[in-house]
Amino acid sequence: MASGILRRWNLLRQFMDEAQRHVTGTARVKLYKGNCWVVGRKSPTSLYHPQFATFEADNVYRQADAEGFIRLNALRLRIRSLLRP
Repeated sequence: MASGILRRWNLLRQFMDEAQRHVTGTARVKLYKGNCWVVGRKSPTSLYHPQFATFEADNVYRQADAEGFIRLNALRLRIRSLLRP
């Protein structure tokens, strides 16, 4: 039984190592009385771009694009309600 637990732990560790392989940068945290808050983060490979962080003054995001996503996401809920007695 112990070998099964160790095997699962090893698989989980390998998964986490692979998931974090491209994570770089620094994070600033504030610690106070047992609490921890992220107050800043910086990474050379960040996907965040300030010019794309608006829904108004650019051509990157179109609100009409969200309609299809909302319908597609709601489809699973409609199917689930049809299948339930």
